[in-house]
Amino acid sequence: MIILGINAYHGDSAACLIKDGKILNAIEEERIRRIKHWAGLPTEAIQFCLKGAGISISDLDYITIGRNPYAHFFKKVFTSFKKLTKNDFIKDRLSNIKKVSSLKSEIAKGLGIDESDIRAKIVHIEHHRSHLASAFFVSPFEESAILSIDGFGDFSSTMLAIGKASKIKVLNSVVYPHSIGLFYTAFTQFLGFPYYGDEYKIMGLAPYGKPKFVDKLKNILIPQQNGLFVLNQDYFIHDKKGVAMTWNNGSPYIDKLYSNMLIQEFGQSREKDEPLTQYHKDIAASVQKHCENVIFHILNRLQKTTGLKEICIAGGVAQNSVANGKILEETNFERVYIPSAGYDAGVSMGSALWLYHNNLGNKRSEIVRSSYLGPEYSDGEVETIMKERDISYIKCSSDFETIEKTADMLANGAVIGWFQGRTEFGPRALGNRSVLVHPGRMDAKDLINSKIKRRESFRPFAPSILREYVSEYFEQEDDVYFMEKVFKIRPEKRAILPAVTHIDGTGRLQTVHKDISPKYYMLIDKFREKTGLPILLNTSFNENEPIVNHPNEAIDCFLRTDMDAVVLGNIIIKRENIKIENKLK
Repeated sequence: MIILGINAYHGDSAACLIKDGKILNAIEEERIRRIKHWAGLPTEAIQFCLKGAGISISDLDYITIGRNPYAHFFKKVFTSFKKLTKNDFIKDRLSNIKKVSSLKSEIAKGLGIDESDIRAKIVHIEHHRSHLASAFFVSPFEESAILSIDGFGDFSSTMLAIGKASKIKVLNSVVYPHSIGLFYTAFTQFLGFPYYGDEYKIMGLAPYGKPKFVDKLKNILIPQQNGLFVLNQDYFIHDKKGVAMTWNNGSPYIDKLYSNMLIQEFGQSREKDEPLTQYHKDIAASVQKHCENVIFHILNRLQKTTGLKEICIAGGVAQNSVANGKILEETNFERVYIPSAGYDAGVSMGSALWLYHNNLGNKRSEIVRSSYLGPEYSDGEVETIMKERDISYIKCSSDFETIEKTADMLANGAVIGWFQGRTEFGPRALGNRSVLVHPGRMDAKDLINSKIKRRESFRPFAPSILREYVSEYFEQEDDVYFMEKVFKIRPEKRAILPAVTHIDGTGRLQTVHKDISPKYYMLIDKFREKTGLPILLNTSFNENEPIVNHPNEAIDCFLRTDMDAVVLGNIIIKRENIKIENKLK
């Protein structure tokens, strides 16, 4: 049985292909189109998934989408009628619903084929059910509690459930207009970060402030005795006036979410180019702290209600790695699983899994510990590109030679672009599309932020650590496959890891396992032999763009920035061996 799952007409559009329960391919549309958080029908991602499996669209049995236009249908209609004066709001919503409802014809049009070529049955799976499935059905747990939590999807923002074997039972949900994700996004906008997906910047800024305003925020995002929450609607405009949202092809956009009441309470909002003050940092710290408190409030009630010790979490808020790293300390859960694509791209995978397991009753067979599901390129393909572009390169005879040379460069302080194997599925580079640096390099943060990533100076960098050494360097120990948790670095280790230690003494780690990432593991281990450190600074291979996907994109990023070398498979390009002129594509 072959199922194509998609996230479409929504930010972070993506596609995923599953055959007999095994995940074969998955990729976000942004990686191919090169527009961050691309929204629309993921035709390029669909074509990659099919081509990578050697099949055509006529071979599909089902196509699932993590959207159900009929979920909460009457509430959607009622809300739309309240906003009849907002013509753009109504027009956008109707256009979106029409496209989702006529998916087969939209796919045929997008791929340039006849609709009759698509014999697959189209199945709509509610957004949050797709999130639940994306976490539980690939987790190591036979039974667990499940939480999906984000902005909004099919008029819900939060869903609580129990998963057992091949079934998921929904326990409760929070519906429009209440949303933790919307609360966090509103303050992200207020603090001068207006773009879709900027919420992680608040998480990075928070440690520079103090949570002085949590008591004020308790009147805005209000925990309830039933273990859920509500929003104080005086501070938001989405339920009264609607919010302009563009989900058409291209970069998604959300208009301002907060009302004048928020400005009256916290002062004038920050412009995006305005300097960050301590006041702004204190607001960020307060928002992060209160958000964590409400998440733990939900989780503690869920644990008490279910009596279960395992928890799976998905949804956009599940990308809050700071909160994730505190779950075992702040709740009675003992094990946590969060998928590589907890955000909306993951509903492509989740919708297919929900159909295959929950609806069709097929047994679970795969625990997912790897996110390497995208395209890969051979050394021969890379060499062809080098010759076409007239770029000098070194070809290593084996992985061992590549690792030896790369580890030497890293040990000597070089900044390396590392392009290996298959592209990761999810927002994190996990050693296949990464920029790597010595974690003890004092100037690494400033260098990468200013000359390579070209981003805000407060943004932290992540440590990739060999799994066997976690307890030696971190105060907590766990498998962190997808860089989805932040732990405290042991105080005695912080001075030797300045490049990956955040201002509050924490690091968003990735545990590197020999059986999951053998070449990356070998590189870090060789670096350990040379330096004594089983850790590398790992940040995504990009420069204010989606993570690189194709060798040409990696080379262009290298040429535009101040990296010292780029390693593509067993091909090494060193900056001193190339001429920059006329090499950019």
